[in-house]
Amino acid sequence: MVAQRNKEPGKGKSLKLMLVDDHAVVRTGFKLLLQASDDIEVVAEADSGEAACALYGSSAPDVVVMDIAMGGMGGLEAIKRILAHDPSARILALSAHEDTSHPKRALQAGALGYLSKRSAPEVLIDALRSIAQGRRYVDAQIAQRMLAQELSGNQGPLEKLSAREFEVFLQLARGQSVAQISETLKLSGSTVGTHLYNIKQKLDLSNQAEMTLLAVRHGLIDVGPK
Repeated sequence: MVAQRNKEPGKGKSLKLMLVDDHAVVRTGFKLLLQASDDIEVVAEADSGEAACALYGSSAPDVVVMDIAMGGMGGLEAIKRILAHDPSARILALSAHEDTSHPKRALQAGALGYLSKRSAPEVLIDALRSIAQGRRYVDAQIAQRMLAQELSGNQGPLEKLSAREFEVFLQLARGQSVAQISETLKLSGSTVGTHLYNIKQKLDLSNQAEMTLLAVRHGLIDVGPK
């Protein structure tokens, strides 16, 4: 059962926040930034998508700040699972990257907002307050690039992938095996194998190393510390 959320978060009551990031120093940094606001309270922290899903029900946050580029199931899958558990969940997706593939996928998964981790502190606070009220909030520069790409019709090769294929692609690009992906995403080995075949066909790739190179080229995975 989902604990009841404040009906009007941010209006006379503390806006309850869950921070989800696999780096403790990043979570600490966000908490320090949010200290400047007297209406936002961090009520839960998680270092993985799995932990976020497990903690969500008991912490009942008004907004979840979800890092997308994590190991394990990753942020996109966690967004889907939290929303399956609570369709009213309000989620702000964050990434260190400013590509257009991640924000599109995050919004398609059900996130209400998307920000780059490079955003100014006041932008983060504005985004949290907007999303707590059920309003969509997307980083202005990223939104502009998304619109320009859509108007030009110049979609990248990764746009050919379905939502699930994109998830499997990211896992493969991070070096995960079919068995590991099967366990993480709760899919059968044959289903993952089918996705792998389709990914190779759609992207004209031969092996996992080429997937990693493509993901790095598009800024979808980290090649070093965040």
